Amino acid sequence: MKRLPVIPTIIVGIAIAVMIGLGVWQLQRMAWKEALLAEYRTASDKPAIAWPQLPDPQALPLYRKSSVNCLEVTGWRSSSGRSASGASGWVHIASCRTGAEGPGAQVVAGWSQRPDSPDWKGGQVSGMIAPDSSALIRLVAAPPVAGLQAVQKPSPEDIPNNHWAYAVQWFLFAGIAAVIYGLAVARRTRSPSSA
Repeated sequence: MKRLPVIPTIIVGIAIAVMIGLGVWQLQRMAWKEALLAEYRTASDKPAIAWPQLPDPQALPLYRKSSVNCLEVTGWRSSSGRSASGASGWVHIASCRTGAEGPGAQVVAGWSQRPDSPDWKGGQVSGMIAPDSSALIRLVAAPPVAGLQAVQKPSPEDIPNNHWAYAVQWFLFAGIAAVIYGLAVARRTRSPSSA
């Protein structure tokens, strides 16, 4: 019977330990995400806050009420989205200058059936803070600016919490690696059959 290969066994053992560690980490992240989502669900019931000029990426005030004074619209972008009634169309997002300092604000001005930029030039707007892929946060106007309809209200339910699936995936990888390596070692260390 051949001896157990030491170096490959150590390498595979370390890899399995890392995969189990990643699974445990995902379970910890799942608990963190559930607490964060619970906080977001109650955020809209809290008092309005001042618009954060420089949002902290680690503590975004998502789903809180706020307002911003859009001194000037410096650009528009439109993306597919839904109205408050669920109709498909275009969500219009204004890049606003809010003063001399800071990056300004992204304001979801409203929804329409066409991608054409609205006529809105700026002004005071109130609404809810929502996630933004390029600027971290944006203000979803409620009510929408003149000439546009209300967009679908942002919801914390739109934020995925798939850490459980990732944890299961890492544990499965660790189990599969252990089984495959165990079979390979068993085959290698088996006594050669007599000829």
